[in-house]
Amino acid sequence: MSTQHPRQAGGGALRSPLTAEGRVLLDLAAPYVPQIRAEAEENDRLAAFPVETFAAFAKNGLMGATVPTELGGLGVTRLHDVATALATVAEADASTALAWHVQLSRGLTLTWEWRNGTPPVRVMAEQLLRSMASGRAAVCGAVKDHPSAVTTLTRDGSGRWSLSGRKTLVSMTPIATHFFVHAQTRVDGEPPMLTVAMLPRDTPGLTVLTDWNGLGMRASGTADIAFDNCPVSDEDVLPRRSLGGRNDAVLAGQTVSSITMLGIYTGISQAARDIAVARCAGGSGQPPAAAATLLAEIDARLFALRATAATALTDADTASADHSGDPAERGRRMMTPFQYAKMIVNKMSLGIVNDSLTIVGGMAYSAAHPLARLVRDVRAGWFMQPYTYPDGVNYLTAQALRLRRDNDYVSARAVPTPVGNTEDAPPRERV
Repeated sequence: MSTQHPRQAGGGALRSPLTAEGRVLLDLAAPYVPQIRAEAEENDRLAAFPVETFAAFAKNGLMGATVPTELGGLGVTRLHDVATALATVAEADASTALAWHVQLSRGLTLTWEWRNGTPPVRVMAEQLLRSMASGRAAVCGAVKDHPSAVTTLTRDGSGRWSLSGRKTLVSMTPIATHFFVHAQTRVDGEPPMLTVAMLPRDTPGLTVLTDWNGLGMRASGTADIAFDNCPVSDEDVLPRRSLGGRNDAVLAGQTVSSITMLGIYTGISQAARDIAVARCAGGSGQPPAAAATLLAEIDARLFALRATAATALTDADTASADHSGDPAERGRRMMTPFQYAKMIVNKMSLGIVNDSLTIVGGMAYSAAHPLARLVRDVRAGWFMQPYTYPDGVNYLTAQALRLRRDNDYVSARAVPTPVGNTEDAPPRERV
């Protein structure tokens, strides 16, 4: 298979890290790529999580890549560089990249808590970050409620917190040591609040279920998590905001948590493109005109995809570092370019994979063919938060029309401003 890629979109474009820390990250990850690629088909077929790969990641500092250097990590802070590393791994196996993303994004958000949280939160964040850097902690976020239950945090008879409910689509669960669980607090006489609770894996009542049988991303260790009156200490509860409240400042953290996944779908697209190139190059003479046309269109779309993703990531990096203005405006400055890019990347990556399948032909219509895995994996981007495709359309439309609404997908309570009423609406943005 061809590994020679055109230098697309100039600059970084998710090929070259922009910082020294990013270059170290990519150099450390690159040697594992051949083995990840060699194991990808069997892991996908068996829905087997690559435990040995992540054990090696932990040993060599890759599970602490986004932990500050003063806490023992590699100190990677640029979202562009994280996405570049994920793209490289995703070319070999998107499932491995998705699971690794869970750890890398948690390192970024915990670093913010360590620098800006309340004293108890800073203590908790530092302990976890040091454990991540040493390879002892793998930390998952559990956001989406299962349709059967709303995850709630209540006070038990002794005044301690108790968590019950069920979360779905939680990745990296086979090796997870801690879970950050989004919940609603229910306390008599108080309004419902959105809260995050940190639970170690061995918390009584916490069960990692093993019955998930995904269409794609099958080796990502994705599972449901059930909570049955799990005890939670006060110091492990992070109050966020009132349920249904509107505060676009939260969009900054949500962008940091998810935007680097653009690298995963860039990697999938590149892998599909390389398979198509190998097919065309393997014949005698010039490929058929239709295949040549599709191949040219694939490369043009991949160029645009990389440029779009890289621009959104560098914009988010710039806005993330700027705390001088209104926090809500900063949140929108980060989320809006992310959503532009996500919509474009989702559509273009799907088209690239589909056209690659057309070029390769019937031999790819087998579960064992690498393209079959890419066809299934690429569809995950359409429903990954923030936002799903319908939610993303609603968000971007509200920005264009300056509608006042709740943009926090966790609370998911849209409150549009009547047409013509732009009072308190966010200003139009230039991105």
